[in-house]
Amino acid sequence: MTTRDHAPAGAPCWTDLWTSDVDGARKFYSELFGWEALEPSPEFGGYFMFARDGMPTAGGMGDMGDMKANNTWKVYFNTDDIDRALKDVAAQGGAVNSPAMPVADLGSQAVFTDATGAELGAWQPGTFPGFLVLAEHGAPSWFELHTSDFATSVAFYRSVFGWETTTISDTDEFRYAVMRNPEGTDELAGIMDSSSFPGAPPSAWSVYWHVDDVAATLAKLKKLGGSVVDDAADTPYGTLATARDPFGAAFKLRTAPSA
Repeated sequence: MTTRDHAPAGAPCWTDLWTSDVDGARKFYSELFGWEALEPSPEFGGYFMFARDGMPTAGGMGDMGDMKANNTWKVYFNTDDIDRALKDVAAQGGAVNSPAMPVADLGSQAVFTDATGAELGAWQPGTFPGFLVLAEHGAPSWFELHTSDFATSVAFYRSVFGWETTTISDTDEFRYAVMRNPEGTDELAGIMDSSSFPGAPPSAWSVYWHVDDVAATLAKLKKLGGSVVDDAADTPYGTLATARDPFGAAFKLRTAPSA
């Protein structure tokens, strides 16, 4: 378990779901992870939060007028200067989809695509720092970019968010870099070269949710109407799986390896 009072510079600090079925998603994730779906906020267009043990752990939103939800989870990264970050996004070949916008006194957010087409967000915190608990059941565990252009992605995140990275493998079979915590020794996110994956999938960020038992969580997920994309597999990084909620949003599950 990791508990913090703020996210380190450049680190994942929030994630939210853009869902085509708000009521269904609120029920599904509450039952799957034991979350509490807080009431939607009319002030913020119906945006709502999921809480675990009374602490915000994720957000959710439905259709926004003519903009129909695409059933995806989006990851936001902490920045102390969102305007500078967006200038760097453009300079490094990305594109700003939604410019910096204040959210009351909570902070400022923006949405953009990186230089390889992956969509993500930036968050400059005010009174709201994002999630503060990681690696407990129902809390975020890991964040990972699958990229069609590994070198471009690493350079992009080093520039925009000031990442310090370590390449832990550099073979055609497994090419992977991790973001090092600038405030400690742990690792906070990963970049995987997916250019050789079948079907040439587009670049995309994923969130892994920590669970006590991946197989048991998948069994519950199927009873709730979700589907399994990649079944539970034991790896050196823990037991991993990929799933979709009943409305199509993909996410991952992880139980960390034993110490």
